[in-house]
Amino acid sequence: MATFKTLKDNTPRDRARALRRNDTDAEARLWNALRARRLGGWRWRRQVPKGPFIVDFLCVEAGLVVELDGGQHSEQVAYDTRRTAYLEGLGLRVIRFWNSAVLTNREGVCDTILDACGGEHPSVGPG
Repeated sequence: MATFKTLKDNTPRDRARALRRNDTDAEARLWNALRARRLGGWRWRRQVPKGPFIVDFLCVEAGLVVELDGGQHSEQVAYDTRRTAYLEGLGLRVIRFWNSAVLTNREGVCDTILDACGGEHPSVGPG
């Protein structure tokens, strides 16, 4: 029996769920470092719909979006520029990393992300 997709299956929320189920190696490695407030106490969400786009990682408190780019992004510079402009119009800052950077230097990527957040989360106290 054939199954038919409904219009609901094509919503940004449904696409975000599918992306979470099928993450790349780089996304999985970075998510492991960000999830459960592991990076400086900041809360992160992954594959979050924002208007017509789905952002890879979002920290609402810091107003920061982290995007991971594979090789296809070198061919879609104009699209990425429009996407960044849209997100910045929502008051978000966007930083991008190549997948290869996450796979070879996750600690350095995490340090850069933590700096972009402003350091340790204000609720994280000493000791």
